[in-house]
Amino acid sequence: MAKKVVATLQTGGKDWAKVIRMVRSPKTGAYVFTEDMVPNDKVKEFLAQNK
Repeated sequence: MAKKVVATLQTGGKDWAKVIRMVRSPKTGAYVFTEDMVPNDKVKEFLAQNK
């Protein structure tokens, strides 16, 4: 039988959120998506910067 591998987050994984932001590229003008891992209590601050 095949072994099933389960990926888990490291300790404290539930305290972090993956934030995906759409940013316009200065070179081409096209939109680019950036992904960052941010603590749950800092998400609003992170999204508020660079508006």
